[in-house]
Amino acid sequence: MNTAALITEPHLDAPDDFYEALIEIHRDLPEAESHALNARLVLLLANHIGSMAVLKQALAVARQGAVTAIDSARHIHE
Repeated sequence: MNTAALITEPHLDAPDDFYEALIEIHRDLPEAESHALNARLVLLLANHIGSMAVLKQALAVARQGAVTAIDSARHIHE
């Protein structure tokens, strides 16, 4: 039985450095290339994680975050 769980609390050694590197790698890219870079990054990280159970948890949390953001935006514009 796989008991791996998605880590959702802060876990990065240097979150600000990571964010800066993420923004920098996208600098000056056309939108389509930026999206392709994100897709490659997601696939690389998914491969590194390796556990389908953890990946499904991450997908669900990310989707819920997107739904929450959309709902919040709707309330702002009402």
